[in-house]
Amino acid sequence: MSDIAIVPAPRELTVDEGRWITADPLGEAVRDVVENLEPNEYRIDVGLDGARLTAGSEDALRHAETTYAQLIEAAEPTDEFGKVAVPLARIADAPRFAWRGMMLDVARHFMPKDFVLKVIDVLALHRLNVLHFHLTDDQGWRVEIEAYPRLTEVGAWRAETMVGKMTRGQKEFEYDGQRHGGFYTKDDLREIVAYAADRGITVVPEIDLPGHMQAAIAAYPELGNHPDQQLTVRQYWGISEDVLNVNDATVEFVKTVLREVLDIFPSPYVHLGGDECPSVQWGESEAAQKRQAELGLDEPGQLQGWFTAQVAEVLAEQGRRLVGWDEMVDTDCPDDAVIMAWRSAERGEIAVKAGHETVMAPCESVYFDYYQGDPATEPLAIGNFIPLEKVYDFEVVPESLTDDEKRLIVGTQCQIWTEYMEGPEQVGYMLLPRLSAFAERAWGSEKVSYDEFLGRLRPHLARIERIGVNYRPLDS
Repeated sequence: MSDIAIVPAPRELTVDEGRWITADPLGEAVRDVVENLEPNEYRIDVGLDGARLTAGSEDALRHAETTYAQLIEAAEPTDEFGKVAVPLARIADAPRFAWRGMMLDVARHFMPKDFVLKVIDVLALHRLNVLHFHLTDDQGWRVEIEAYPRLTEVGAWRAETMVGKMTRGQKEFEYDGQRHGGFYTKDDLREIVAYAADRGITVVPEIDLPGHMQAAIAAYPELGNHPDQQLTVRQYWGISEDVLNVNDATVEFVKTVLREVLDIFPSPYVHLGGDECPSVQWGESEAAQKRQAELGLDEPGQLQGWFTAQVAEVLAEQGRRLVGWDEMVDTDCPDDAVIMAWRSAERGEIAVKAGHETVMAPCESVYFDYYQGDPATEPLAIGNFIPLEKVYDFEVVPESLTDDEKRLIVGTQCQIWTEYMEGPEQVGYMLLPRLSAFAERAWGSEKVSYDEFLGRLRPHLARIERIGVNYRPLDS
């Protein structure tokens, strides 16, 4: 069985004596969608007379195809010209979690469409099913909105970018003098969505609000709390105090944007951010203070929950679900909001105990903008340390939860924030092969020894190479 390298490992794999001799193991395999399997289940049976792939749905059949393609790489040449000997094997498999995702931040550094398509291929290779697309932030707006063309004419471009690593409290910066930006047209995004759908992957768009909106305010100053001030698209990292105002016109602006986004993305989920939203300017703004008083709120920060509820009405109109970062739990968010727990695993426990379906995305385990080796020899990263083995050891579901609470954890997700990743080469290096280890946990593969995982991972890297995405070599 050591020559069969499947990543992520299937739930059950049995290898029998003997070989199936064939000239075309892909073409000669029989494929069926059947009613006696659950929609997420599949089976692979390779016998002396051939291979059969069965699944409970078309999506599950795609997973069967991916696993089968990895299985037949173990086939060996025979004495018969053009024929190979495929190991006799039986696989019974299904994922543990419904949400098996990766977040790609294209706001801090824009990534070409062709690279995004390759990332989707990487996700499909690992039987992951969600691409969370972080399309907007202080440093760039990446989605075409016809009603507000300045969002991409102005908001998609920054004059220059800070050089080096940002430190806490830093006020002065060195800049590279290079204009950076880009955006996806609606046609680009529809192509990405369709490409992903063909591979069983849902693209979940994120429009981060009401914080992380400096690029939008730079394009339309009337959205900010100081409309007489002309901001620039933010040229350095960190958290901006320039957040959306809470005026009715701004609520309508966001609703219009979301309607166009929903027209592009058929995903049942839409991410509205909700993280890192300072309320300083709301405390200073007469208009915001008036709104706070009208609503009977005790402090400016509570305006965030009100604002999110207003704009989320657009999602409810079209039967979509709101997803937000774990700060939303503290802002009186909608009861049916899906919470993405990023600040810690404990934040996931809090979200679950508040009754929310939760995606576990804790920064201490699955933030792939963290270092994976010695900072002295690694590319610049935001900090902290998550080596490959730590990802492999990640426990998605906290043991302290009750069985009912555990059922509210619908999945898990790893994150690629691109402050320090200028392009595809850097993203690939930081993403892979940590994504391969993450996929084992997301799928629910049995946790075996790390050395056994490495034994499967080494040949698996060739599959990543064929897709054409960079990766960090394994430590010797």
